[in-house]
Amino acid sequence: MGIRKKTNKNPPVLSHEFVIQNHADIVSCVAMVFLLGLMFEVTSKFAVIFITVQYNVTISNNGPEETAVNHFHHGIKDLATIFFYMLVAIIMHAIIQEYVLDKINRKKHFSKTKHSKFNESGQLSAFYLFSFGWGTSILLSENFLSNPVSLWEGYPHTLMPFQMKFFYICQLGYWLHALPELYFQKSKKEDIPRQLVYIFLYLVHIAGAYILNLNRLGLVLMVSHYFVEFLFHVSRLIYFSNESNQMGFTIWAVLFVVGRLLTLSLSVLTVGFGLSTAEKQGFDLAAGNFNIFFVRMTVLAAICFTQAFMMWKFINFQLRRWREHAEAQSLKKKQAPTKSKSKKDKANGVNGVNSHGADSPRSRKEKSS
Repeated sequence: MGIRKKTNKNPPVLSHEFVIQNHADIVSCVAMVFLLGLMFEVTSKFAVIFITVQYNVTISNNGPEETAVNHFHHGIKDLATIFFYMLVAIIMHAIIQEYVLDKINRKKHFSKTKHSKFNESGQLSAFYLFSFGWGTSILLSENFLSNPVSLWEGYPHTLMPFQMKFFYICQLGYWLHALPELYFQKSKKEDIPRQLVYIFLYLVHIAGAYILNLNRLGLVLMVSHYFVEFLFHVSRLIYFSNESNQMGFTIWAVLFVVGRLLTLSLSVLTVGFGLSTAEKQGFDLAAGNFNIFFVRMTVLAAICFTQAFMMWKFINFQLRRWREHAEAQSLKKKQAPTKSKSKKDKANGVNGVNSHGADSPRSRKEKSS
């Protein structure tokens, strides 16, 4: 994310600079149009599609006290809801940037490179922390951690509780909002390909778990992954304020490898073994059942490819860090002898002057006597 320079000059209306400077206000006005649509009966049916979660199914529990439980499934109308919460994500991004990150940047006086990385880590650490807490609360309330068999038992999991569906809607909305933010934040050309890659990977995996009704497995993998990524970006924020403090990167490195192993283990256990022995086999688009060999192998191949790609990037990152550390240590060793030599030269120079040129204080006393 580039540095946004504030100038006193007002750019022309609808110019690139005008849109970039006022994008949060423009998006807020668009979101307000949908909210105002709820006030009128003519437009409320249309506005509800964008604001509220769609495809509600009420299930009554037969028991001593009959209660109704609301569940949700996915459908084409979810695209409208995702679009609205993408607008909300753009607004929240601008609020965090202006009222938190920009104030810290002005105090710290970071360089251009550190400024860009600090903004990226600040935004992502806030998102990862929020998503990790929200996802963990869903896992605990639905007892997915205490009963791992529920990850594949009863597939297809077409019905989701409200919190789980809303979680997926917000996740897709956030990662979609990252695309226009590349323009709004004036991202550097050399940073855009890297950011597009991880945005694309997030969207493909989250949307794949949502559409293929693997939402329980996707939720567990997202929570574990977000925790590890949160540690990385917090460690980078700490490193920018104190470059000698790199303990966070060491903890992150260990948990990163553990996270990759956990992701592969759960994926193979759920998709490779659990779904292959499930009662409902076959492909049924209407019922949301995608439990066939080709789909299972495609899902596993995509997960394994992504984990291998992340490990390759991780190894390159660690090698670069070790190389930089070794170069810094070698520079320190080279500087130490030169300093000692310079001190010896100065001492020898003073003694040489006293012996060949100027008289020492003792000789001057002897001459005077």
